[in-house]
Amino acid sequence: MSKQLNSNPARSAITAPIRLLAGFTYPFRAFTLIWQTPKLWTYVLVPVLLNFIIGTGLYLSLLFPSLSGIDVLVADLSLRFNDLIANLPAWLSFLGGLTVAFGWLLRVLLVSGLLLIIGFLLVQFGVILGSPWYGKLSEQLELLRNGQLPAEAPMNAASVFRDIQRAIAFELRKLQILLSVGIPLILLNFIPGFGSILSTLGGVTLGATIVCLDFLDAPLERRRRPFQEKLEIIWTSLPASGSFGLVCLGLVSIPLLNLLAIPLCVTAGTLFFCDRIWPERFASEERITAPETNTTT
Repeated sequence: MSKQLNSNPARSAITAPIRLLAGFTYPFRAFTLIWQTPKLWTYVLVPVLLNFIIGTGLYLSLLFPSLSGIDVLVADLSLRFNDLIANLPAWLSFLGGLTVAFGWLLRVLLVSGLLLIIGFLLVQFGVILGSPWYGKLSEQLELLRNGQLPAEAPMNAASVFRDIQRAIAFELRKLQILLSVGIPLILLNFIPGFGSILSTLGGVTLGATIVCLDFLDAPLERRRRPFQEKLEIIWTSLPASGSFGLVCLGLVSIPLLNLLAIPLCVTAGTLFFCDRIWPERFASEERITAPETNTTT
């Protein structure tokens, strides 16, 4: 189905804005579903408590010391600009007002970047530590949405060991992407003009991609999909996956709200999978084994 859609450029151009808007809506759909389904609350409350503990540690160790550093940096730059302006002709004194505006703009950009970084770290720690509850939450959502789950291999020591290996490999692959893409993006800041703009846009795109990997991982990992296929699924689901990743990245970057945003985005990711990925990639083969799957759930 997706191949047919992509092979028709005119139809893709028409549906692209609809898919773009649809991706933004999934966290709000997730909130409505959780609110209306009390049996899911157990899988949300424990991770929220974990996120509160993790978030408190991150904000105390990173946010407040960094805010002080930002104030010192901005004050130092403002002082240097004022010294330069003092040596200029009197008719250029209006530049003093521009110095104040530049200081506030720089402060806003640095604080926004800091909140994005802390929110990103909160997602990484929160998803890992809350994975037992998020896995169950995703299972219940998929069962509620699709009426079935994929067949699973029996749990034993070997399967648990393989799951741990896959989890570690998943985190290492994400780290590889962060380093291989993130370091060149940082270096772009040294290019005058468009360097900083490209670095910011690239950083947001990278963050949204990693967030997509995290919040779509539960249903994909149940099917033991390789990392490269997970990444390919995200790119072929554009533009819906792009807007989904952006709104989730924004939610996890807002202080206090991000403590609730992670389980909300895990729910949204499973809904996104059930609506937009499962019907095209997995439905035909899993419906064949549905009777066996339902006997195990």
